[in-house]
Formats: sequence, C-alpha cells, structure tokens
Amino acid sequence: MAFGQNLSAQSAHFFDKLLQTGIDGVRRISRHLCVAILAACTQKPEHMPSLTSSTELDQLAALIAAQPDGLGIDAIAKLQGKHLTRRTLQRRLALLTKQGRIQMMGEARAVRYVPAPVPMLQATGEVYVPTSPEGEAIKAYVRQSRAMRAPVGYNLAFLEQYHPNHSAYLPPGLRDQLHTMGRARTEQTPAGTFARDILNRLLIDLSWASSMLEGNTYSRLDTERLIEFGQAAEGKDALETQMILNHKQAIEYLVLDPSHAEVTPDCMVALHAFLSDGLMADPTAVGRLRRRAVEMDGSVYLPVALPQRLEELFGIVVQMAAEIDDPFEQAFFLMVHLPYLQPFEDVNKRTSRLAANIPLIRQTCLCCPSLTYRGRPMGDAMMGVYEL
Repeated sequence: MAFGQNLSAQSAHFFDKLLQTGIDGVRRISRHLCVAILAACTQKPEHMPSLTSSTELDQLAALIAAQPDGLGIDAIAKLQGKHLTRRTLQRRLALLTKQGRIQMMGEARAVRYVPAPVPMLQATGEVYVPTSPEGEAIKAYVRQSRAMRAPVGYNLAFLEQYHPNHSAYLPPGLRDQLHTMGRARTEQTPAGTFARDILNRLLIDLSWASSMLEGNTYSRLDTERLIEFGQAAEGKDALETQMILNHKQAIEYLVLDPSHAEVTPDCMVALHAFLSDGLMADPTAVGRLRRRAVEMDGSVYLPVALPQRLEELFGIVVQMAAEIDDPFEQAFFLMVHLPYLQPFEDVNKRTSRLAANIPLIRQTCLCCPSLTYRGRPMGDAMMGVYEL
C-alpha cells in the first residue's frame, strides 16, 4: 500500500525528534522524518505497538537535543512528565552518555546534560540517514530504474482505513511526550507574543528550509536579507527569489489573522495560491484544483486524473484532517495525504508543509520549521509514499 499501514514504534520516535528539535535543530529535522517515512511499512492502526525501552531512550535523547544549553536532572524529570524514579532517570542518562548521544557537563549539583556534538560527515560516499530494514527495502526498490517498477495509481484503501481519533499514525505515549515538549516551550512565552514569536521564526526558517527542499540555492543569510530588507541575492534566478517571497506571504496569511489558520479546503487553496504565484507554467492553475492528469518526475505513480473525482477526494482528505483532535497527528496526516493526492498541478509538497503548521499554530504548540535535507533521503521517502 502507499504508506504502509502505520508507523512502527521506531519510525514514530524519529518523528518525535522532528517536532521536538524546533528552530535550534532545523538542520537535523528532515533526516528524522525521512526515517519515519522509510520505516513505516506493515502495521495497522489497531495493532499499534507500545513504546519500548529503546523508544523511551530516544525520546529522552530528543528532549535533551531540543535544549542546546543543556538541562539538569530536575528539569529533565519535570519535562518528562512521567512517574520515573530518580534512580531510573539517572540510569537512562548514564546509558545515553555511554552511548555518546549526550554529554555530562559540570559536577555534583551543577551537572547538566547537553546534546552530543554532531559528528563531521566524511566527504566521500553518500550521506544518508539511518534506516530500518524495511526502509532499506523501500530505498532499494524506489532506486531501481522506472522500467523495473510497476506503475501504480491512487490507493483509496490507504485513506479509507484511517478513522480520525480512532486510528493514529503516532502512538499515544509519543503524542503525550510531544504535548509536554510543546507546553514547556510555550509556557515560557509571555502572553500575547506567541503569534509574533512564530512569525519571526517561521518567516526566515520555514521559507528558507521549505524552498531548499525544492532545490532553491538561497542560503539562510540570503533568505534573511530578502525577507527583512528586500535585498535579492546576486546571481540567483528570479524564480528562486519568487519562491522565497511566496513563502513569506503564505506564512503571514496564517499567522497575522488567526481566522485564516483553519484546516479547510478554502485555506488549502489559498496557501497554494500564495506559494505558486508566478511559478506555475499555466497561470490559471494558481490556487485552483487541477483539471488535467499529471505525472510525477522519476516516479511510476499516476495520481487521480478525473477532475470530479479529485475534487471529491480533496474534500474528504481535508475533512478527515479537520476532524483529528490531536494537533501533532493532524499535522502528520496533512504532510502525508496532501502530497499523495496531488490536488494541484504543482507545489503540492510546499502546500502540505505550510498546512502542517496550522494545527500547531492554533493550539500554540511547537511549530515544525520544515525539512532541511538536500540529499536523496527525502526524495526516496516520498517516492515510497507514492509507489508502495
């Protein structure tokens, strides 16, 4: 099937890291989601596995990774929000330290646990994210030539098997952890400044990161100068500049007027209109559901072609997403099902990345800056969604 029946515990805890790292970890985010997508293969919602001790360790490591300045053991215990004995927490911290995933700084009561430095990558060979055996199988399949892969169409069963607030891609324990992390960050924000804080962070980070996934060569500094001072980078294609500015307008649309941040068909179309302005081969396709068949570059996946059927499925996908109560589950659902449906002629993934922030903005949770990995893992992962 298209995305696998559900997320395994292993893939789920990587997505946990994705949403916990925040802006400080933006450069590491995409590798975690790639692993989540590549690892999701076989399990059904009703057979969701419970979190394992390994997953608990991963969540603890991700919690510390989200705090570059480190945390003391008391602060960690509070953020965990679980009834762990101090001795159990100390053992887990000691194990993560031994594994080289965190470091212990200071002595006695001044001890703080900080993220371990990211190792330098070798200049030779392919840079790739760690994957499960299932993920390796997906990668091997989608990297075959197109002639070796069987053409596939839209798999309606993938959507039909999901029941909002009964099915879930993210396990309950993981969602609880994400909410704990989200509250910890937003409780530190003075009342009335949360939306403004989101805007200041997302205008640059999300615009840059999402555009980079589309091959945009603007650096983060170039993006900052363009957004803050209107200075286009020298030597860059005008379409790259337009892409960044389109992200800026779409983000402002969501944040400056809360009534716009709704999971509705109209909002999805509006986001597409902002993001695709000046970038579509057919200008009339801007902010409009597609009326013709499309093909996916490098893929054997053939999306729904009939306009009437596409419009019907688009309404169903958005309605199902709107019914999901948990903001993190809702965000993940949108990032999977909108690109899979391909409701627009182009700019579908960018639209889904902006849409995924809507539930997080509305419920003042952590926002997902986006995915920032130039290599092949994200492409392989999305290809797996389309074809398997």
